[in-house]
Amino acid sequence: VQLVESGGGLVQPGGSLRLSCTASGFTFSSYAMSWYRQAPGKERELVATITRTGGSTDYADSVKGRYTISRDNAKNTVYLQMNRLKPDDTAVYYCNVRRDYGLLKWGQGTQVTVSS
Repeated sequence: VQLVESGGGLVQPGGSLRLSCTASGFTFSSYAMSWYRQAPGKERELVATITRTGGSTDYADSVKGRYTISRDNAKNTVYLQMNRLKPDDTAVYYCNVRRDYGLLKWGQGTQVTVSS
């Protein structure tokens, strides 16, 4: 099992980034997928979830209306479009299956830094 996140970087407040996570070693299309993030000194938190077919999504209140999760099952990839970024969004972002399945081994994550 492998989860590889990419797309992070340094962005100014109000900017946008698109994160990608490519999965391998399991049947990606059989699992709802989630993005999580961990800010310095804080616990990892759930950011967004998408169902197996992409027909339904859910977001943490802190990102609702700014983030969009999507997936491409043909590419075994889940995405996170992040708009109107704030300094509080600074964190390492990870993807994984939805928590109730039992989390897989974490990938390396991708760093997002929002700063002027």
